[in-house]
Amino acid sequence: MKRIFHKISSFLMAIVVLFSTMSFTVDMHYCGDTLMDSAIFYKAENCGMVMEKSTSNSDCNITINDCCSGEQIVIDGQDELKISFDTLTFDQQLFVASFVYTYINLFEGLEENVTSYRDYAPPLVFRQIYKLDETYLI
Repeated sequence: MKRIFHKISSFLMAIVVLFSTMSFTVDMHYCGDTLMDSAIFYKAENCGMVMEKSTSNSDCNITINDCCSGEQIVIDGQDELKISFDTLTFDQQLFVASFVYTYINLFEGLEENVTSYRDYAPPLVFRQIYKLDETYLI
């Protein structure tokens, strides 16, 4: 049981470290005020109404506003990980060590089922008490 708990806690700590150091981008494409597509880790697809900018002709000088827009949210992860137990005081180190020790031993199982009443016989019934009081369940 102790090994299983140790493996689970190591796995969870690895996941915490992974997600705290990972950077990712959320890309969103809006058509007007409506969200058309969103994507994580890659570019969102457009809705097909994006107007391409053409080279300006000297004969025609028309500007058309594009109704589509894109938005990117970049979430940066942590760059450096420092494990600094040097900055903990002795009292803090003592607390962490005792907490970990007691928490691990909390899940330690017993080798066999211990029953404290196995060596004792049940009391002998010499009268039936419900008949003495004359109360019956119906």
